[in-house]
Amino acid sequence: MTPEETVLAFHRALDLRDGSAFGLVAEDLVQHAAGPQGREGLRDTLAMLDHALDSPTATIHRVVAQDDLVVVHLTLHGRHVASTMPLLAGLTPTGNDVAWDFIHIWRVADGAIVEHWACRDDVGLLAQVGGWPSSR
Repeated sequence: MTPEETVLAFHRALDLRDGSAFGLVAEDLVQHAAGPQGREGLRDTLAMLDHALDSPTATIHRVVAQDDLVVVHLTLHGRHVASTMPLLAGLTPTGNDVAWDFIHIWRVADGAIVEHWACRDDVGLLAQVGGWPSSR
């Protein structure tokens, strides 16, 4: 698979709650975004997110691939049912439907995802669950 195919297969498997997604991730994944390192760290982070947002799904808006890097712009859609993520700590679950925007950069080597960077709209998510004043 090309790096783009690898990353898209990973995202598709995540949306299906298919644990084989993590077979596409290197055991020693370098996580440049907040969170624990390695494949298991990513698995734990995504499990926490899955619980907090009630099995969210992703809408991929665009993918840009160059050499071994793949950029994915997506929106994660879910329902705020728990505040198990550090970002949501202390907030009472609202039951609100939420849309959380991300830009992920993945580096793929030898058919596996080996590095990850992320930029996410945390303020936008917090505004949807009462953790930040809404913009007017």
